[in-house]
Amino acid sequence: MENNIQDFLKIKMEKTIQVLKDDLHSIRAGRANPALLDHITVEYYEVDTPLKQLANISVPEPRMLLIQPYDPTIIKLIEKAILVSDLGINPSNDGKSIRLGLPILTEDRRKELAKLVKKVGENSKIALRNERRDANDKLKKQEKANEITEDTLKSIENGVQKMTDKYVAIIDDLVKQKESEIMEL
Repeated sequence: MENNIQDFLKIKMEKTIQVLKDDLHSIRAGRANPALLDHITVEYYEVDTPLKQLANISVPEPRMLLIQPYDPTIIKLIEKAILVSDLGINPSNDGKSIRLGLPILTEDRRKELAKLVKKVGENSKIALRNERRDANDKLKKQEKANEITEDTLKSIENGVQKMTDKYVAIIDDLVKQKESEIMEL
């Protein structure tokens, strides 16, 4: 039973790390990255459809994204979705594709993005700690119900803490990498 709790905790912590990675990919770091457009949806036949399902997104240059819709008639819809989004980039189209030129980030904007990255990382750490607390609560209930001994409880709690420390270190590394990526010119 106690192994189930640790296995379940590991799965939840892995998911937290994956969510963090997805969040960090969507933060612009000066370089073009197709993940910047992951949250953009286009109203296509009255259904909000993710842009990546409607077009091929590539990076022809370090500061340029190229969007080639599978259906060229929706270029105006894609442009509208990009303009309405929080990207702050003006699209330009040539009738067949859309180009997004990413401007160089100012020093102030890079500092803001670095703060945002730290905040996202801290939120992930809070999620890990909440998962640890939930696991420890389940273990204490098992001990009260005499399903496990006090020694087993302490041993498993130590394992849970070590697992939490491991994943917090992973979060710190991911945040540090993203901050250095943002701050480089």
